[in-house]
Amino acid sequence: MSALTTAARGVFVIAVTPFHPDGRIDIESCDRMVDFYLETGATGLTVLGMMGEAPKLTISESCDVVARILKRVGGRVPVVVGVSAPGFAQIDTLTRAVMDLGAAGVMVAPPGSLRTDDQIVNYYTQVADTLGEVPFVLQDFPLVTGVQMSPKVIARIVNDLPTCVCLKHEDWPGLEKISVLRAEGMLKRPLSILCGNGGLFLPEEMGRGADGAMTGFAYPEMMVQVVDLYSKDDMTRAQDIFDAYLPLARFEQQPGLGLAIRKYTLARRGVIAHDSLRRPGAPLTERTRAEVDQLIARQEKRLKELN
Repeated sequence: MSALTTAARGVFVIAVTPFHPDGRIDIESCDRMVDFYLETGATGLTVLGMMGEAPKLTISESCDVVARILKRVGGRVPVVVGVSAPGFAQIDTLTRAVMDLGAAGVMVAPPGSLRTDDQIVNYYTQVADTLGEVPFVLQDFPLVTGVQMSPKVIARIVNDLPTCVCLKHEDWPGLEKISVLRAEGMLKRPLSILCGNGGLFLPEEMGRGADGAMTGFAYPEMMVQVVDLYSKDDMTRAQDIFDAYLPLARFEQQPGLGLAIRKYTLARRGVIAHDSLRRPGAPLTERTRAEVDQLIARQEKRLKELN
């Protein structure tokens, strides 16, 4: 697989990590999951992201999951691996392992201890030095990391570090950040901007100059269609498709419940065998499952009306 570049476009789906009810990794479900994501039109996959329960895996388990997914992908699309960790030794170890397995690049989120602009820039300068020639995705997710990165700071990182090829944009609100970064003269070289937050603002993000999405949703085909329609300037159809899925996307974005809802829906669709989260992580109540079922039924009805 060729390395990740600034030309990254489309939808890089954040893959979940399937587990058996007893907490073991469900390797077999990884195969079905990869097939499903690619069949829906994903242009890339991101493994071991925050919604992939990466902190709950050992380095050995992380490598096993990445190896299985890369084998199933078979070089058809680029695979990015999340390697965020408290220290550079862990980042370096996991990066070397996954790149040897065939990953296209890695993603790094900032540690919550960073406060000033200079601290943030210095951190990513050290990241780039640690990674060497490995291309990386800068993850900007202040609601989780607590680190506020202004467009000026992001531009400093991108302009100074050639191996930073993509921004995973997850600020909220963050539409103005995209506009500022896309303004003439802000960036001295190309940068792929792929957005997160479950695709909740995808139409607006595409309108501001994003190149697509790097996020998860139990119906990734929605994001694929929206990005494709925007590339064809069919904004009305894109918005109609988005609106049909929006109630479920909104429900899935609940803090603390989102991953459980996503896994329940994926299991319901037959993508993974179980909706299990590894501990700490609680299953959904029957009431919540019923609410998800109702939203899916309404979504299916709306899609039939559109078609």
